[in-house]
Amino acid sequence: MNTKIYQALIKSSLERCSKFGITEDQIYSKKIIDNAELQVVFAKNRNLILTASPYIEHLMSIVRGKNFFVLLTDKEGCILNAIGDEKILSEAFNLKMIAGAYMNEECIGTNAMSLVIKSEEPVQLSGKDHFIKAYHRWTCSGAPIKDVNGNLIGALNLTGYSDSVHPHTLGMVIAASNAIEEMLKVKEYNRLQNMTNKHIKTIFNSMPVAILTSDLEGRIKIYNQKAVDLCGNKYKQLTATNVSEIIEEWSSVKEAINLEKNVSRIINIKALRNHFPCLMTASPIYNPQDDSIEIVFVLKEDQTKINKRHYQPYYTFDKIMGKDKNFVSTIEYAKKISNNRSTILILGESGCGKEVFAQAIHNYSKRMDEPFVALNCGAIPNQLIESELFGYEEGAYTGAKKGGNIGKFEQANNGTIMLDEIGEMPLDMQTRLLRVLQENIITKIGSQNPIAIDVRIIAATNKDLKKEVELGRFRKDLFYRLNVLPLYLPPLKERKSDIYLLFQYFMKSISEKYGKKEIEISEESLMILENYNWPGNVRELENIAELIVNSESFPIKYFIENSNQENQALSDSLAEYEPAAILREGLENLDPSRLDMSYVEKEHITKVLELFHGNISQTSNVLGIQRNTLYSKIKKYQIQV
Repeated sequence: MNTKIYQALIKSSLERCSKFGITEDQIYSKKIIDNAELQVVFAKNRNLILTASPYIEHLMSIVRGKNFFVLLTDKEGCILNAIGDEKILSEAFNLKMIAGAYMNEECIGTNAMSLVIKSEEPVQLSGKDHFIKAYHRWTCSGAPIKDVNGNLIGALNLTGYSDSVHPHTLGMVIAASNAIEEMLKVKEYNRLQNMTNKHIKTIFNSMPVAILTSDLEGRIKIYNQKAVDLCGNKYKQLTATNVSEIIEEWSSVKEAINLEKNVSRIINIKALRNHFPCLMTASPIYNPQDDSIEIVFVLKEDQTKINKRHYQPYYTFDKIMGKDKNFVSTIEYAKKISNNRSTILILGESGCGKEVFAQAIHNYSKRMDEPFVALNCGAIPNQLIESELFGYEEGAYTGAKKGGNIGKFEQANNGTIMLDEIGEMPLDMQTRLLRVLQENIITKIGSQNPIAIDVRIIAATNKDLKKEVELGRFRKDLFYRLNVLPLYLPPLKERKSDIYLLFQYFMKSISEKYGKKEIEISEESLMILENYNWPGNVRELENIAELIVNSESFPIKYFIENSNQENQALSDSLAEYEPAAILREGLENLDPSRLDMSYVEKEHITKVLELFHGNISQTSNVLGIQRNTLYSKIKKYQIQV
């Protein structure tokens, strides 16, 4: 700044100070806001504070030990940050130059920050250039901070004793403020870029057709949500990395792209099922800079197939994992009966994979391209199950949907319907189902018109239907109609050789799903998995794998709490699992008011005995005492074993 202009700027500021009622003997700013107001100012200037912080630290590191302090203010002159050497910073704090104090002309007179705010130019003031006498000992170097549009948003100030300041000091402050401004520009650019990317991504994912891109070798680069819906797995993930994993005729498509500008044809998509037809348009994009080619694929399913696709199942027999001899035999038997029109009754405990087998049977049959519809009979209120199965006409009852509704049987026409938890079906509905099985005709509620259907029925239950028949809770004639081709699925405890195989699969797929690393488990943990009875079967094992992935630890307490005292193998494997670590949390959580030694000892011994189901040898080994000593303490504390 020109010296004359600079001096004129200071002179006019000094003249204004008297009009503002500022006196030379004033020490503190007229305006210092309290914490509540200050927090509002901090929030308003959060981006400035965070952006400037590292540059302020760097500026201070250059002059540290030479009695300087740095101030950051907002555009109104409110101090946002103050750091510096202890001696001179203490002096500033004694003058209440603290966060929340205003350094503008109207509040504290002429100073570097007030002039920066007034002129929006860098300034350096020394000694009597300041209006108030308290600042005469200092030289202050200030520079403005502006946003990307050139608007003033703050001021940066470096203050030191007058005899320590050099003209280059102002240059350092200007360099720091320029660096802050550049970083603000970068942040704003990144913010706008992120907004643009989100905008484009939202549009991209909202398009009603599947879109993905690849290079000429088929390596997939980007894809939208519709592509995931069309070609993804049951976790809604596109695991394919190459177009050849999705498009069956990729090699011929690639050749055509090399010869033509655009390719449009019906191709087969490999996805949740073996394959299904789709209209594909492939358009190459040429990059003249490196002669590379990127291909944009637009995949649109035949509209006539969409309703059927909605009911297509995921599982096929090759996705069912197991090497247990009896389980493999079960799979082979299921394959043999897949194409039979007769009704299948799948029996097995909850969580052992009854729906998985039902889907696989459908996908292995001639009905694979037709709908698969599953209905849990136990999850639907009795008064709604008839409308769910057979549908209803408009106006059939109060609250009926306009236009009526088709039932599950009609949705599954020409395909397969799975009636899960068939043992929960009410008796009156069992009668109607029996009639459907005999006549292959359904009638909607509120309608007199019968509808002929061709549906393969797969029923499933975890109940003993023979016993239910004896108790009068299940119709005998319906049982024999359903039990034409019985299929028994063994529980997980009967296929122990498959436990680790399934666990590894779940760990891998769940880790990929949540973007987390796979957790390695110890030999002791594996023994616990293999010796546990798994009442929840495969579903429980999957839940445990998900718990391990998310918690990144083995849930030993789960197995302790759910262990069966009669299962000696599990008890033995739990005993091998670092019992001291298991009990540590229990000790840490004891009530502080009851931490006398005898109470703690009694509680500790009781917990260890419970852990090992009263086994004296194992308990004494863990406690590190002799069996006789343990017996004495049990007697002393009257512990029930």
